[in-house]
Amino acid sequence: MKNYKVGYTTGVYDLFHIGHLNLLRKAKEQCDFLIVGVSTDALVREYKHKSPVIPFEERVAIVDAIKYVDKVIPQTSMDKLSAWNELKFDVVFLGDDWKNTPKWIQYEQDFAKIGVEVVYFPYTQGTSSTKLIQALEKINQG
Repeated sequence: MKNYKVGYTTGVYDLFHIGHLNLLRKAKEQCDFLIVGVSTDALVREYKHKSPVIPFEERVAIVDAIKYVDKVIPQTSMDKLSAWNELKFDVVFLGDDWKNTPKWIQYEQDFAKIGVEVVYFPYTQGTSSTKLIQALEKINQG
């Protein structure tokens, strides 16, 4: 039996890599139904001040094809409490690189009041979309 009924996680999922897959697999191991929010291009530009390499529709298609994912939704806001108001998940999953940040300390407190757990998974060291983009930029320059 799984620990939770409905789980939620979000991300850009640009240049999909093993770290993304690890998070989705570990999340699905703990919940019956996994909802994944994929950040829209506009949202990524708003908070990262750059555009994703892979367009939103393609990133959604990639994430939707992963066997661990039950539902994909657009993430149009970084507000996880608004997402909960709409989706009513039991747990939110994310990488431990966010643990103990002021933003997530506050989310943990807010979610505890409504019975939602926050579960952190070990960040996959050595792999990130940012590093992949930097490597591609070096190849293009050289």
